[in-house]
Amino acid sequence: MSNRKLTFDAAVVNKLASKVNNQKKLLLTFEDGVGAFSQHAMLHMQTQFTLNIVTINTPTEGYNTILDSNLGPVAVKDYSVEDLQLNMTLRLNTHQNTLQLTGEGGMIDDNVGFIDFTDPDGIKKNPSR
Repeated sequence: MSNRKLTFDAAVVNKLASKVNNQKKLLLTFEDGVGAFSQHAMLHMQTQFTLNIVTINTPTEGYNTILDSNLGPVAVKDYSVEDLQLNMTLRLNTHQNTLQLTGEGGMIDDNVGFIDFTDPDGIKKNPSR
């Protein structure tokens, strides 16, 4: 376990409640083009993350750091911890229907992607990219 904590706000919990269960796990993917769940390499100076849902049996090599959260453990790539803060919140911006990752130091990513890899159309439904 990392000493970092991620809190999903009530709107995000409501949005994810039907998608998360004990047969699935959550990943917070740093979008750097490395690994099976990263959709692209960063082409600009903006930090980008995507929240992923995968089955419990899906290999997730490289996701060796665990964040504690109110939705259960969230795995991250070891080195992406450098871009995270100790206490973070993932909230729904209802005005733009986007996910925002913030910490005690301010905004980390104002447009976090969401991909449910357990859904055959999950990549197509990624609202932020």
